[in-house]
Amino acid sequence: MIRRCGAAAYPQRVRRLDLAWPQRGRERLIDVAIVGVVLGWTILMVANGGLGTPGPATRRLDALGVVLSCASALPLFARRRVPATTYAITALATLSLLYLRFPVDVPLGVAVAAYTLSMAYGANPSAVRRRLALLAVLAFIPAVAVVMAGNGLAVWESSAELLSWLGILGGIWVAGDRTRLRREQVAHLRERVERAKHDAERERSLAAAQERTRIARELHDSAGHAINVILVQAGAARLLHERDPQRSREALHTIEEVARTTIGEIDRMVRVLREDGVAGPPPADPGALEELVARHRVTGLRVTTRIEPPRRPLPDSVAWATYRIVQEALTNAARHGSGEADVAVRPGADVIEISVTNPVTPGEPRPARSGHGIIGMRERATLLGGTLETTERGGMFRLRARLPLPGVAA
Repeated sequence: MIRRCGAAAYPQRVRRLDLAWPQRGRERLIDVAIVGVVLGWTILMVANGGLGTPGPATRRLDALGVVLSCASALPLFARRRVPATTYAITALATLSLLYLRFPVDVPLGVAVAAYTLSMAYGANPSAVRRRLALLAVLAFIPAVAVVMAGNGLAVWESSAELLSWLGILGGIWVAGDRTRLRREQVAHLRERVERAKHDAERERSLAAAQERTRIARELHDSAGHAINVILVQAGAARLLHERDPQRSREALHTIEEVARTTIGEIDRMVRVLREDGVAGPPPADPGALEELVARHRVTGLRVTTRIEPPRRPLPDSVAWATYRIVQEALTNAARHGSGEADVAVRPGADVIEISVTNPVTPGEPRPARSGHGIIGMRERATLLGGTLETTERGGMFRLRARLPLPGVAA
């Protein structure tokens, strides 16, 4: 019955056992070493007449003894695939050695097979199969006693040795079961880590996709505004063409500038959204930063600002990215900080630098460096060919972003 509840009846347990040794080469080396040690130990013990002084009826090593010694060790090569069958063959071969009066004082092959059987059947969903496997391991000692009695030996004289081996086999069963539990826990933890990595990556991708959707909406609004300006200026140019040629030319010049800027923005944005490259979205007046800061001050956040005027008009994409980054950084400061924030926006000739610093109360939750807000800000900066970094040191959380202006390499 134990043989039937091996790999065929319980393949999941055997497969789980195989997964404990992912490196097949290393697994084979271990099996070769175990079989070599068991076979060498059994043959050496039989050849030397056991561990103690051999009795007069003890049989010396011969060809049959070598065959049975091999039968008690070589099946261990298959112990991972068919643990129940391996244990049965090894135990029967060892009992045969004892029945033929070969001295096998330490049945090492049975111990290894029992350990593997415990790992394979210790968590079998069927309580009957678990108990049968344990019974098969412990029944080896009564079987040895029967063989000794059949040979006319006094079982009581070896009772201490038999009881000690009964305890050893019980300990081997517990050790195998604990090893299986530990390996399953390690495998479960690895699976959880991989799942967490996958979930985090999916969350980052989702946040980036949402940010790009919002950026695309802002580009749509910017293009609509530009088209309205072009429509108004085109109507003015048509009406003033004969009465005021100068103003008509100015209107046409405005149309040209607005169209050129809008086409550049659209081309830049569509190329990035299509190729996951570098660029960003549309309109927000940099002066709106002060209004944004004022709204946060009303909520109780103490904000100091150093917002320098740009040297030249900012593209809509850079202006919007600056606004959104400062907005998200102040939101993080209000949620996770201690009520203060310092904002610095410094437009240069080729890049605009943004720095937001806020103290963090010890023990309070930190701004998540991989949260959706940080991902969204970083996505905006990356789309523009810039960078965004967050650091925490000395109780201060700092966000620094660099956004290159059009025509400047990132």
